[in-house]
Formats: sequence, structure tokens, C-alpha cells
Amino acid sequence: MKMNKLLVALPLSLAMLVPTAALADSHGSHSSGTNESAQTAVATDTAAAELRIQLDTVLTEHAFLAVEAMRKGADGAEDFDQASAALLANSDDLTAAVSSVYGEEGGAAFQEIWNSHIGYFVDYVSATAEGDQAAKDEALAALEEYKKEQSAFFDSASEGRLPAAAIQEGLDMHVDQLITAFDAYVEGDFETAYTLEREAIHHMSMFAETLSIAIADQFPELVDGTNPDTPAIDLRATLNYTFTEHAGLAVMAMQDGADGAASFDQAAGALMANADDLSAAVASVYGEEAGAQFAEIWGSHIGYFVDYVKATGAGDTEAQEQAKADLDGYIVEQAALLDAATEGRVPADALEEGLTMHVSQLLASFDSYVAGDYDAAYASMREAYAHMTMPAAGLSAAITDQFPEQFGGAEMPEKMPATGFGGAEGAGTIPYLWIFAGLMLAALTTTMAFRARKQ
Repeated sequence: MKMNKLLVALPLSLAMLVPTAALADSHGSHSSGTNESAQTAVATDTAAAELRIQLDTVLTEHAFLAVEAMRKGADGAEDFDQASAALLANSDDLTAAVSSVYGEEGGAAFQEIWNSHIGYFVDYVSATAEGDQAAKDEALAALEEYKKEQSAFFDSASEGRLPAAAIQEGLDMHVDQLITAFDAYVEGDFETAYTLEREAIHHMSMFAETLSIAIADQFPELVDGTNPDTPAIDLRATLNYTFTEHAGLAVMAMQDGADGAASFDQAAGALMANADDLSAAVASVYGEEAGAQFAEIWGSHIGYFVDYVKATGAGDTEAQEQAKADLDGYIVEQAALLDAATEGRVPADALEEGLTMHVSQLLASFDSYVAGDYDAAYASMREAYAHMTMPAAGLSAAITDQFPEQFGGAEMPEKMPATGFGGAEGAGTIPYLWIFAGLMLAALTTTMAFRARKQ
């Protein structure tokens, strides 16, 4: 089994990360009493924010596509080549981002190392299919060498802001999550497989935060001196990886449904767990009642997609049209809820347009998959994944504008934190600890502060 080197052409650039103004009204009257620094503190569309979101999108998509491509390999699926090609196209996007910071030579060096680990994962998948333990061990040994090379690259490129020892511990976790998720899938432990897939996606979102902090510290002129690590940008990043994950999981769950896969229930379960996360985020801002209302409406559109999958499998055109009509109704209902909750900051008409595109992309990917046009299926899937950065941008801008007092300012640190991925000092400390603690503290503080607010 060899990886197809043909790439799905879908460049991921800052241009795709639509400005938040497209979805969220600036509502200057709501901010008239704030000074310029306060407005900057709650901004979610700074140059540093765009850098972090670009990295968040492409890195989380890498984890998602890696797991899914390996799963396709385990199944001997007809679309394995296209899944692998999508993963390599994602690698090109990440390389472009690295090149924009560290130059073409740095980008080329990065891509060679990064692509090697994709190849080693494929080797592991092939060896598993052939029951060749020696080849599996060889692939794992190659991954160990990859970690050292990749860690050395980031350490050197960042001038010590991303210490090799800390990066390698992070890569240990990344590789372990993907390998363990794959092994669990092969063994039929689909619950563990999907749990680890979601953990891998979240883990890469944390690395995107760390990498953006290092770049902003090293090249402040690239981000206009802005900080990628503020509570407002944390909110946007959290919504970003959760919304994009929804698109990816939805596509794959629908594919499982079309295939009658044994893992369908667990794939659907992962999609619903993602929906729970989104509902909890809404509840933390607008109260439990609004969160429950969001959960009901959001969950309904997942159900309508399932209806469409079932109707397609049964060849029932009438039921397919009914599912589409139900999705049209969902779009209007979801848009009205968020328009009301944000007091018009996320206008219903703009939301309806965006949700229509979202639904169309998922259905197009599914229809192409059923028709055997796997190139189109994966192109639509990647479009759907990238498109979900838009509601994350719009909703985070609306929330921070609506509740500016809950998002205080955060100046750029004079030097990088002396822990983990964050900087040159203290390279022996436990990586991710400060990141995880910061995320949890920010989430807890925001949740507690917003809990009293009702729609």
C-alpha cells in the first residue's frame, strides 16, 4: 500500500479566515465607553489572532485527517488514496504557513521532516494490515527519529523559544494519540478510537497556541506587536477547533452511515459529544436555558443529516428531499436564535447564508462519496472544515463585544514563559502543563463569570 502523492488543491490561507466584521456588527455604540486599549484587549481579529487561528485550523485538521486516513488504510477502503492526498495537501498548507515566517528554505526543511512522519504512519498501517510486527516496530523506530529531527528544527528556527526537549514530549503525545487511536480502531474498540481522535485534535489546538506565542515573540513586526494569547482570542480559538471538528466528524459519520460501518454508532457519538461541547460554550455565556435551546436546535440538524444518509441508502428520493427541507428549516431557526442571543451582532441573514453553505458542503461531500467521486468528496470536506472558521470568528467577535468586561487585556510578556513549549528557559519542566492550566483557568473563569447572565 503506497501513499498517493497527488494533492487535493485547497490552499488554506489567511484570506479564507473571513474577517469577523462579515458576521459580527462592530456595534460602536456598545463600546463607546471603552478606551482604545480596552478595545484592543477584547479584539478577536488582530494580526496575532489571525496567525493563531490559521495555525489552529491547519494543525487540528492534520490530526483529524491523519486518524481518518489511517482508519481508511485499516479498512482497505477505496478512498484511502484520496484521504492520504488530503492529508498531504494539509501538509502543504502548514508548510506555507511555516515558510511565511521562516522563509522558503525553512519551509522546505520543515516539509521534508513533517512529511516523513506521515510516511511512517502509512508504513505502520501497511505493516498492521500485513500482520508484520517487525515492520511495525521499524515504523515506530522511524517515528522516534522523526521526533528528534522535528524538535531540533523548531528549537533552531525559534531560537530556543520552542525547546527541543519540550517539543519532543509534545510529539510523543501526538504520535502516541494517533497510533493508539489506530490500534484501538483495528481492535474494534471504536469508543477509545474516537475519544483519542478528539483528544489529538484538541492537543494540536494547544500546540497552535504555543507556536503562535513563540512566533509573535520572535517576530513582533509580523503581528503588529499584538498578543495571540488573550482571553478574547482564547475564546475564538476554542470555538474554532470545536466548529471545525464538527465539520470533520460530520462528514466521516455520514460516510460510516453510507458504508454501514461497525463504527457508525461511535462516530455519531463523537459528533454528539462535540455538539455537547458547543452547547456548553453557549450555556456558559447565555445561560442554561439558552444552552438547552441551542442544543435542541443544533442537535436537530445532525438528525436531519442522518435522515438524509438513511434516505440515500434506501434510494428514497422523497425522504431525501424531506431531509433537505428540514435542514432549510433548521437554518432559519438557528440563525434566529443566535441573532437574538447576540442582540443583532450576528445578523440572521448573514448566518442563514453561512449555514446554507455549511449544509451544502456536507451534503456535497456525502453525495460525492456515495457516487464514488472521492476527489470531490474530500475537496468538499476540506472546504467545510475551513468554512467553519467563519462562524467561530463571527460568534467570538459578537460575544466579546457584547460582554467586554469579561475579557481583560493581556500585554505581551517581556520574555517567553520558562516552561514547556513556551520558551528557552526551564526546558526541563513538564510541557503543556502551563498551557493546560491556562486554558482551564480561562475556561473556568469565563464560565463562572457568564453563568449569571441569561439571554
